[in-house]
Amino acid sequence: MTQEELDALMSDAADDIDALDDESSEEISDEDLANILGSDDSDQESTEEEADNSLPPGYSDDTAHHWPLPATDENRMVHQLDDVTKESEEKATEIFDIIEGISNDLMDKEEKISAVIEVLSSNIELFTTLSIKFPEVKAFAEQLEKNKKALDEANETIEVLQNSGDSIMSVMDIMQYQDIHRQKIERVINVMRSLSKYMNTLFEGKVDDDKRVSSATHIAGDTHNDLASTDDIEALLAQFGN
Repeated sequence: MTQEELDALMSDAADDIDALDDESSEEISDEDLANILGSDDSDQESTEEEADNSLPPGYSDDTAHHWPLPATDENRMVHQLDDVTKESEEKATEIFDIIEGISNDLMDKEEKISAVIEVLSSNIELFTTLSIKFPEVKAFAEQLEKNKKALDEANETIEVLQNSGDSIMSVMDIMQYQDIHRQKIERVINVMRSLSKYMNTLFEGKVDDDKRVSSATHIAGDTHNDLASTDDIEALLAQFGN
């Protein structure tokens, strides 16, 4: 082979390599573009897969009544009980504040009515004296009757205020049971947490789960080697559910 033939061969090989590089770069760019455009879909699919993996195998809307609720923030028992005790205490505090405000208003009105009663009693004494000394003056007798009627109404009003104050005190006494109920719930929470910690300690092992060998499906001595079907498992779970 001459030097000219060798140069021509090398020149053709270089052209083929450049053409191959151009094609591969175009293919890579198209693939990158497809990945960029489909990134949202892949993220959504991965999110859906993670959500599905959080549910137990075989869990669906049709078989949901066979399974306990998933362990989410809305279904964790201690978490919900903590929310109940917290919200109950906050609402009870708000109720006590409102009741206390009403009780203070009633006591203030009762003091004012008592002052009015003193004035009416004084007026009655005055008009009684005037009516006796001047029986011919009808205005004294009329004012005497009006003051007596006003005094009766004032006494009824102060009686209502006193009864309302007693009722509010009874409500506050009844509301004390809310604190007792909160303490009972907190005691249940403490027992549940103690049992949870005890069970975790009781079933704790020295070998990590990811380092354990897989469990055998069949062991020598088993009466049969048939695997339970999905229908059998659902029927068994339905029996436990009933």
